[in-house]
Amino acid sequence: MTSTATHVPAPAGPLPIADARTTTAHFFAALSDSRARLIGVVALLVAAAALGLVMPWALGRIVDIAIDGGDAADVWRLAVMMVVATVAAAGLTGAGVAASAQLFETVLARLRERMLASALRLPLSRVESAGSGDLVSRATDDVEVVSTAISQGVPAISTSVFTIAATVVGLAALDWRFLAVVVVVLPVHVLTVRRYIREAPPVYTGERAAMAKRAHEVLGAIRGQDSARAFGLTGRLLAGIERYSWDVVRWTLRARRVQNRFFAGINTAEFVGMATILGVGYLLVGNDALTVGAATAAMLFFLRLFGPIGELLMVTDDLQSAAASLVRIVGVTVEGERFATGEHGTDAATATPQGRELDARDITFSYPGKPPVLDGVSLTIGDGEHVALVGASGAGKTTLAAVLAGIHPPAGGTVRFGGADFTALDESERAHRVALVTQEVHVFAGTLADDLRMAAPDATGEQVRDALRRVHAWEWVELLPDGIETIVGDGGHDLSPMQVQQVALARLVLLDPALVILDEATADAGSAGAAMLEASAEAALEGRSALIVAHRLSQAATADRIVLMDRGSIVEEGSHDELLRSGGRYATLWTAWSRGRVER
Repeated sequence: MTSTATHVPAPAGPLPIADARTTTAHFFAALSDSRARLIGVVALLVAAAALGLVMPWALGRIVDIAIDGGDAADVWRLAVMMVVATVAAAGLTGAGVAASAQLFETVLARLRERMLASALRLPLSRVESAGSGDLVSRATDDVEVVSTAISQGVPAISTSVFTIAATVVGLAALDWRFLAVVVVVLPVHVLTVRRYIREAPPVYTGERAAMAKRAHEVLGAIRGQDSARAFGLTGRLLAGIERYSWDVVRWTLRARRVQNRFFAGINTAEFVGMATILGVGYLLVGNDALTVGAATAAMLFFLRLFGPIGELLMVTDDLQSAAASLVRIVGVTVEGERFATGEHGTDAATATPQGRELDARDITFSYPGKPPVLDGVSLTIGDGEHVALVGASGAGKTTLAAVLAGIHPPAGGTVRFGGADFTALDESERAHRVALVTQEVHVFAGTLADDLRMAAPDATGEQVRDALRRVHAWEWVELLPDGIETIVGDGGHDLSPMQVQQVALARLVLLDPALVILDEATADAGSAGAAMLEASAEAALEGRSALIVAHRLSQAATADRIVLMDRGSIVEEGSHDELLRSGGRYATLWTAWSRGRVER
């Protein structure tokens, strides 16, 4: 069965930003199985807010008792009531805040896990077009912003909303005319918040985007520091970092100006509200419609709102920043799901290979904004055949390897594996059929055994050891402090470049793909370890088809067939002996390479 899926180029540029509706849907989806906990949180906070009204009400009653010359016993009863209510309110508030923080941290964890799962589904070409800094900043800076908003904002929101609601009810219970303070203050708050909501999102989004660009520039400088020093590019890189850093500063200053206008609105509302309560209280007491104690309680109720209203409105700052980050987080999730469901032309799981032959026809490819790297390349790798790919730097070897491995979808032409459209296979299915090993191999933090099991999670200890023996790595693994249980990666036991590549080849053995693409995977071994690493690669490739991007022509000489590329096209093809007899470009390369080895 073959696929007729149409493949369109992946979109270029930054990863998308989700709209408000999509972000809300993802948020409530993460909250869907925690509704009972949410109801419990609301119940705790409502009870705490109601108990919080006891103290100002009781103080107002004490004022009336003092004015009327009442019994001291009544004062003591009210004092006990205040203490009990205050302690109970504090306990319920603490429990509610803790429960709500736990609830929303869980929601964030689910969103983060979903984002990371989606990010891992993104093709490498999509990540490269967006810039690694874009994805890294969303997975770090944006997640941190949302997490900070939860840790600081959830307590404020959890207590403030219910306290404000309960206090308004309390004011109405004293006298409905005190609700005039709501009529006067609410428009000031609404205007303040509306202006803030209008101004803040684009500013915070711009700030986040500027941070992403700065992160991309810094990451590029760190990763390329050796080349930068070698070619004297340090000054240029630092100038770029400085330019993007100042962009962040400018956006941050804009954000501070928006915040200052916001805080000025809050203070104005507080002064207007106090004046309104005093005026209404004065009129009611003067007309004998209310006692002095009740008017005092009303003012205490309103003063009690200063903290909650201020916290609620000021946390809007964190919420706006978090919202700007949340839409970026969900944007990664949406983009990953689009690729997974085939919306970008990756019609996954619609083809089933019926053989082990890879056939590429008329492949063309170019990077965004660049001239074509591959121009009408056709190549077949038979079942069990080893093909060596050689050519000068820039000939297109690595790009062809990435296209054949499914890392980059071809702009034109077809890649078929076992007669099926290879680009239409599910990503995990492609990885199990065709594996790519490059010079850049990552050692994951953890035990060596767990690192190897990244390729085969169910592999037994004996299978892990057999894979290491097969690639001639067992001798040095035995010498590690804890054998295959030795901690490697960041903070663990350091491995040499040759050992790292042998670990990658052992992973390959455990993965057991039908076809392997080695993109100069033995180039970093150095002359001392070259022979050993080439022997390791040969053992790992035994019984499999292989495309070997050869760094050393000695590797090419032992292949079944050699393909010579130049400027994105195949210019020669044949066995080692055939190409030497033809006297073409490969023969010239071989002569020069052999002479260099003799002279050394």
